[in-house]
Amino acid sequence: MMKTLLKTKKPNRLEVFECRETSVAPMHFEYIKLPMAYNLQDSISKWIKLNLRGRYYIGKSLSLGEKGVSNMDTTLRVGFEEPKELSYFTLACPLLKYK
Repeated sequence: MMKTLLKTKKPNRLEVFECRETSVAPMHFEYIKLPMAYNLQDSISKWIKLNLRGRYYIGKSLSLGEKGVSNMDTTLRVGFEEPKELSYFTLACPLLKYK
């Protein structure tokens, strides 16, 4: 926690009171679904803590595959309270390099 405060040089009140990452997915957040990969959830969480300032949610969810109900995939659902943080995340996060 101290690394985050020292890097930005300005304390984040959400980080200090440990209410920045939500445990449930609020309806008013903006979301993106990502294909699940090994250790992706932890890496994305670390990147968000170092580079963004608002509240966020990260969790696994099930989604329908291309073939419908018979093919279900596990995806990673990432959401942000501020829509501009979702835009910055999709553009700047090096973990989202699409092949």
